[in-house]
Amino acid sequence: MALSNRSTTIRRAQRVRTHLKKVANGRPRLSVFRSAKNIYAQIIDDARGVTLAAASSLEGEKAKAKGSDKDAAAKVGALVAQRAIEKGVKDVVFDRGGYLYHGRVKALADAAREAGLNF
Repeated sequence: MALSNRSTTIRRAQRVRTHLKKVANGRPRLSVFRSAKNIYAQIIDDARGVTLAAASSLEGEKAKAKGSDKDAAAKVGALVAQRAIEKGVKDVVFDRGGYLYHGRVKALADAAREAGLNF
């Protein structure tokens, strides 16, 4: 049975999230969504079902900045980390959402780590 790219990504995301639930130990998760033009990140407390902090490449200089490159992803990672630390969250688990840990996703994660998040 041939699977489409989207269904393969969904299956991979479910597999990643199942593993995260086992290792989370009550930590919120840093979830990443990557579209063709932008990248989004949010820190979610699954126990309470609330979003603690969020950031996207749509914020800031919309007309100038390109939201689909590594620089934009790094800015989003730093911004979401800053907002999380302001709320008192330092330890998270990284939910790559079925995307490969490469390119924009890796740039976002590295920038979040440099800004002070531990995962």
